[in-house]
Amino acid sequence: MTDREHNEHSQEQPDFIPYPEEYSVEETDGVDEGQGSGHKTQENRQDELRGRKAEEERSDSIEESVVYWQQSDDISEELATTKKTLEEVASLGKSFDVDFREMTFGETRTGLFFISGFAKEDILQEILKRLTYLTPDNLSSGALHAFFDLYIPHIQVKKIDKLSDVITMVLSGMSALFIEGEREALVMDTRTYPVRNPEEPSLERVVRGARDGFTETLLTNISLVRRRLRDPGLTFELHKVGRRTQTDVCIAYIDDIVDKTQVESVRDKITSIDIDGIPLADKQLEEAIVRKGWNPYPLVRYSERPDVVASHILEGRVALFSDTSPSVIIFPTTFFDLCQHAEENRQTAFMGSYLRWVRFAGIFASLFLLPLWLLMVIHPELKPAALSFIGPQTQAKIPLIAQFLLIEFGVDLLRMAAVHTPTPLASAMGLIAAILIGDIAVKTGLFVNEVVLYMAVAAIGMFATPSYELGLANRAIRLGLLVAVAVFGGPGLVVGMTAFIIWLTLRRSYNSSYLWPFIPFNAKAMAAILFRFPVMTSKQRPSINKTRDRSRMPRQE
Repeated sequence: MTDREHNEHSQEQPDFIPYPEEYSVEETDGVDEGQGSGHKTQENRQDELRGRKAEEERSDSIEESVVYWQQSDDISEELATTKKTLEEVASLGKSFDVDFREMTFGETRTGLFFISGFAKEDILQEILKRLTYLTPDNLSSGALHAFFDLYIPHIQVKKIDKLSDVITMVLSGMSALFIEGEREALVMDTRTYPVRNPEEPSLERVVRGARDGFTETLLTNISLVRRRLRDPGLTFELHKVGRRTQTDVCIAYIDDIVDKTQVESVRDKITSIDIDGIPLADKQLEEAIVRKGWNPYPLVRYSERPDVVASHILEGRVALFSDTSPSVIIFPTTFFDLCQHAEENRQTAFMGSYLRWVRFAGIFASLFLLPLWLLMVIHPELKPAALSFIGPQTQAKIPLIAQFLLIEFGVDLLRMAAVHTPTPLASAMGLIAAILIGDIAVKTGLFVNEVVLYMAVAAIGMFATPSYELGLANRAIRLGLLVAVAVFGGPGLVVGMTAFIIWLTLRRSYNSSYLWPFIPFNAKAMAAILFRFPVMTSKQRPSINKTRDRSRMPRQE
């Protein structure tokens, strides 16, 4: 074969290149072709150059790696070439759970590529059992056509002509069948994931209502929402994020309700993410698309309840699902959205409004109770006569601001310890912290009784905040206000609270005001925040969502 013919043949069928062309293997001098030692030396040289190429590979994606090893991303007609590429790219032969089963059906060689931990054995066995009955006459019209159209008894099967796409699908749990002489592979959805039951989320418990919650499996979470929203316009767009992790991310919305501009913005941000992976799923995804920097306040809402996510989607919001995460991201959101809980909508309108007011009072106390008390103690002249009893009767050995800071850090330390403490020991740890440490600290004169009291009230308000992220952010602001009062007194509190409100006003959650409907003020929407109105009186969706259809009720003729 001439050099020109060889080049044309290479363009038609890319051969596997086990080492770079500059690393040519020279024949061993003085060794006959029939001598095994010369052949062995050449194999050693091949392995050495192949190992050198593997060390020099710097591929950022599966596609680049496939092209690096076989000069093209197309599937080779030679099964041996495909197998060699998989050995280098997909750790075939190195990772115990990566399998490539070579079989012959109707005198046609095939290779089944799958991950043993993801494959459903009963489905694969049923497929292979049927293929074993094939004869050469059954494949007269072409093996790929016969397998795809006639002899693979499975619903979700598709043809793929790019090897990188096949590897990505197999790594996500599917199975691929390569056929000798064909440039396409058949990818079958035979995957099964380890999954737990949809249990009620611990952070969003309700007295009455559904007890199911999201799990770490994307398909299960989508099914839980689809069960509640049987709307034909409900759309789930699937995307992959991360060059290495290839994490499945799903955008959920109702097509004829949602603001299409917002969906396009989210879609563009997700597709433009250029990162090696998001193994921590939802939180890394949020930081990649929201990019809020050092802002402690959450600009999206997290929920592990399917009914909450379904209700927000029905209001015209966008939900973002991430595989391996039981939390769903909802946006746009506001400060007041983060203060609401599903329990309020599970009670009557009157009791729901009452619970909402109690929760607002707790959140207000977690933010401003301690700075206000400290201000009245430092400046007794500011206290009204009716509040003359406020203030420590005895002084402690530690300044008040130091007491507050120590207790703040102590509460955070207790919270972190509770997370890492086994459940049977958590109650005992709480008793030790509350009785031994708190009581002894007061009796020894290190702390004042009222400091412990008001700090406990503020901590309860923080834990009563429905959004865990909002509670932590409020705690940071409370610390800042305490320091401002201790250093500057009354002006420090006024300036600090004003700066806090202005700063929240300037925040945007996907082009929506963070303090809406307080700033800009919307009386009707503000009333819906303060009171839980009956369902049949809420005839329109919130205007902040900019929905295409604002009406919840059928149009009256």
